[in-house]
Amino acid sequence: MWELIRANRRKSLVLFVMMGVILLLLGFVIGTALGGPETGYTGIIIATLIWLVMTLVGIYSGSSILLASSNAVKVERSVHPRLFNVVEEMQMSAGLKKMPEVYIIQSDALNAFATGRNPENSAIAVTAGLLAVANRDELQGVVAHEMSHIVNRDIRFMTFAGIMLGSIVLISQVFMRGMFYSSMGRYRGSSKDNGAGQLIIMAVALLFAILAPIAAQLLYFAVSRKREYLADASAVKLTRYPEGLASALEKISGSTADLESANKVTAPMYIANPLKAKGQRMRNLSSTHPPIEERIRILRALSGASYINYQETWQQVTGRNARLMPGSALAETETMAFRQKGEALIPEPAGLPFDAPAATQGSKAFKRSAGNLVMAANGFRFLDCSCGLKFKIPPGFSGKELKCSRCGTVHPL
Repeated sequence: MWELIRANRRKSLVLFVMMGVILLLLGFVIGTALGGPETGYTGIIIATLIWLVMTLVGIYSGSSILLASSNAVKVERSVHPRLFNVVEEMQMSAGLKKMPEVYIIQSDALNAFATGRNPENSAIAVTAGLLAVANRDELQGVVAHEMSHIVNRDIRFMTFAGIMLGSIVLISQVFMRGMFYSSMGRYRGSSKDNGAGQLIIMAVALLFAILAPIAAQLLYFAVSRKREYLADASAVKLTRYPEGLASALEKISGSTADLESANKVTAPMYIANPLKAKGQRMRNLSSTHPPIEERIRILRALSGASYINYQETWQQVTGRNARLMPGSALAETETMAFRQKGEALIPEPAGLPFDAPAATQGSKAFKRSAGNLVMAANGFRFLDCSCGLKFKIPPGFSGKELKCSRCGTVHPL
């Protein structure tokens, strides 16, 4: 997929320039509105500094910011051995030298995303809710999809785009909320003609402050849909079991839990659109993802694990004649057969059942399982007493022993 990787680098440069142009125009218009043409040039200088700073932030700290804003916690293997096993498995299948860092998103919603600067500095984050309901094949499909974003260098593009879009949205919101406080007093002391002219300039600035983030979002979203198809196709190549990803997407689409930490900036990074409108997943022109039902139909109609087979199936399901895959991918003639259900490349730790817990989303068992994962991610320890009582010990607990309130057994810590 060298052609896709090269295209992603080229698109990242184009996005860098176009986002910068929007940011500079926004700085000029706001500066002009607040103090005239001279101040407009000052606005360009300030916007340029912001552009450079956000570029450095996006390159070196963008993934950390996005993970923190998504309420994701870095975890060790002991917290969720299966998740680590699957990530390590897909790392080997993808041929990556370094395993991505593993995070758990503290939410009952079902979703996941990948972020990072490059394959050597990357991370995969999965919600506690998805871990509570996904069996091994489904988790493997999700991780393979996110691993594909890492291999294809989508993560650099999406991480950088998210940081730049966030800065544009922030500047627009600050201007719109503060413009009246900073300018109304000046208008009262102005002449009638001068005041009318300033009001016109202010109206233009307000309009641009509204339209600039929308234009940036559309630019951001426009490239997201195709990337999801490509990541699905690459995931099938990595797992050779499309039903795992299809089944996971089916569960994700049926989730009723909202991902509260998601927003318009971070939404395109997720495996499925985390934003909802009127109780339904967004399906308008500005949606960050292709229809999830369409993705599932494509995966279940595949006859082999290859890019050319995915291309042909995509055309049949969507009715489009366009080329989805890059030429280098379609040049591959080998089509691998699908593997068997439950087959693993790396032996799993003993005692891990294949099937997910027998719990429906929103049930008490689901809430308990997801909640335990969140507590484990935050350093809680779990202790089972012989009488059946289970203790959840917070990380700050300093006692050396714990007495069971039911049977009186003293447990050394």
